[in-house]
Amino acid sequence: MATSFVDKARISIHAGKGGDGAVAFHREKYVAAGGPDGGDGGRGGDIVFVVDDNMSTLMDFRYKRKYVAGNGANGQGKRCYGKDGETLYIRVPRGTLVRDTETNAIIHDMSTGENWVAAKGGRGGWGNMHFATPTRQVPRFAKPGLPGESHDITLELKLLADVGLVGFPNVGKSTLLSVVSKAHPKIANYHFTTLFPNLGVVYVDEGSSFVMADIPGIIEGASEGAGLGHDFLRHIDRCRLLIHLVDVSGSEGRDPIADFDAINAELHEYNPELAQRPQIVAANKCDLLYGDRENIEKLKAHVEALGYSFFEMSAVTHEGTRALVQECARRLADLPPIAHFEADYVPPEPVVDTSEELKIEHFDDIWIVEGPWLQRLVATVNFSDYESRMFFDRVLREAGVFTRMEEMGVKDGDTVSMYDLMFEYKE
Repeated sequence: MATSFVDKARISIHAGKGGDGAVAFHREKYVAAGGPDGGDGGRGGDIVFVVDDNMSTLMDFRYKRKYVAGNGANGQGKRCYGKDGETLYIRVPRGTLVRDTETNAIIHDMSTGENWVAAKGGRGGWGNMHFATPTRQVPRFAKPGLPGESHDITLELKLLADVGLVGFPNVGKSTLLSVVSKAHPKIANYHFTTLFPNLGVVYVDEGSSFVMADIPGIIEGASEGAGLGHDFLRHIDRCRLLIHLVDVSGSEGRDPIADFDAINAELHEYNPELAQRPQIVAANKCDLLYGDRENIEKLKAHVEALGYSFFEMSAVTHEGTRALVQECARRLADLPPIAHFEADYVPPEPVVDTSEELKIEHFDDIWIVEGPWLQRLVATVNFSDYESRMFFDRVLREAGVFTRMEEMGVKDGDTVSMYDLMFEYKE
């Protein structure tokens, strides 16, 4: 079914590659070959996610699936550093969850409004000016830039609403939203009139308001994918309070109690915690009962026995809607703020294929170690984290890198250079 509402999208993001360091020499009397003055490469651009409150869907990601930040420029002579790559800003609606596509784990929740760096650009390579020593004044080598981070991610929009309207199709949820807010949802007398969630701001009194969400009608089997309800149940995950609308008119030959129990069972199947969310039961279409209160009294006894608040109303005639809105405001004042989803994504430890041979060169007291797998390893390790540094050291030892260097004569205190890393060798 075609709709302009998109609340899930899969994309790939690629931060920029760092620029290469330069090999260059300047002309100066009495300095061998002019002296090295090759500058460093620029850093690759980051991928940054930004909340845009003017966006309400993920439609922008329907056709564009790959996002790439700018690469850093190469270094130049005269110690000129390359320009940093341009950062790519990706705008998403507030409330968007960023998940790892492979594991579905949450990486970040874009609901606070703060910018978030999703992928860091690669570091720029060092120019040859870094490698001059008193005995090696003409270093004819520099370091390449490192690749930026890449991720396959899934964007999932979970609306930020205080109150969610739930119930079977055609029970009057859209009508209620239109009555108590300035929203204009599509309203008609057939099932699944609402094809995607609608939001409206409900003004209660001066300085008091809340956001209400009209969720497409839930039917039995929705938690297993039937109807439209399963697609949009995620949008009430954040709601602090639910209004459960039940049609008590019997106009479609339905049993109000059976409908009420069926919807709560679906909520429980989808998320047991959601079924425990504070809930107000609103008996709608009371204007069609014409004095016959049997359905109302039975439903009221049933829901109050379960501990729920019960309201009689008619969205069409506005009867009872004001009292319902005021009760919502009162309940919300005592409820915790809208849920923020904590990240549970754990980056996997890199799998490093060390079968490729490394190139180890020795210039005086500096050792240059390079190779494709080492470059990939350096680009993925967070050297500010102790465990990551220990992992890096373990991979080098298991690959025999330090053993080879010792056989080649490395000494305690020699400088080891691995791409843009430089450290002192310790026996």
